[in-house]
Amino acid sequence: MKERVITGIVAGVFFLGFAILGGTWYNVLILMMSLIGLYEFIRMIGVSTFGGTAFIGYIGVLILVFPSILASLDISMSLIQIVWLLMLLFLSATVTTKNKLTVQTAALMFIGVVYVGIGFYYIAATRQLQDGLFWTFMILVSIWGSDAGAYFVGKSIGKHKLWPVISPNKTIEGAIGGIVIAVIVSIAFALLSDGIVGVGNAVLIGLSSAIIGQMGDLVQSAYKRVYGIKDSGSLLPGHGGILDRCDSWIFVFPFVHMLALIPY
Repeated sequence: MKERVITGIVAGVFFLGFAILGGTWYNVLILMMSLIGLYEFIRMIGVSTFGGTAFIGYIGVLILVFPSILASLDISMSLIQIVWLLMLLFLSATVTTKNKLTVQTAALMFIGVVYVGIGFYYIAATRQLQDGLFWTFMILVSIWGSDAGAYFVGKSIGKHKLWPVISPNKTIEGAIGGIVIAVIVSIAFALLSDGIVGVGNAVLIGLSSAIIGQMGDLVQSAYKRVYGIKDSGSLLPGHGGILDRCDSWIFVFPFVHMLALIPY
């Protein structure tokens, strides 16, 4: 626990420091995190992390996270066109490799690239908004509040298992505690925002951060259980890898944008 807390504080301060800097510094950090996240995913599903298929994945994540790269090359493609092209490339790889890359693995690669790429795209895009630093901090602190609330409430009074087949340590009481803390945190941001966000929207952001964030955590637990691993990586002592630390982020940031809870 001590190692987890120390790593969490150091990593959080490091990330928030880059968020404050913004611009190129922040974008480079997001790009590195997304590529490491995909690397962890590729390694988990048993694909060569530096083979041709992985290369398609890394390029796909690069373009999904920063589609402006295509614009700089005078290439005009919508998100749906980029996603379709990635699907074509992965499915075509099953033919060019004579089924050494199976359709099941190609499908997993496609899911991994979209999962990581679009998640980190919205993390990067949020910072670029007007008042982007505020929105980034609000969502992250709400997610962290939910994580802390779920953990400590679950440890203190948790008796009823939330989803023992997927994550045996999570409890219903902990999940509720996480929701309450996330909503309180988001309301506090609203009250201190000088009109940037209303209390109603803040409550919805808090609920999203907790409920969708906990679902992201459960999804991560589910596929790690399938592959028989505890952590997706070992970059962050006590936390695991990038996907272990950001599993909630890459669900919550796209979700709040899709519900138009923050301006875009």
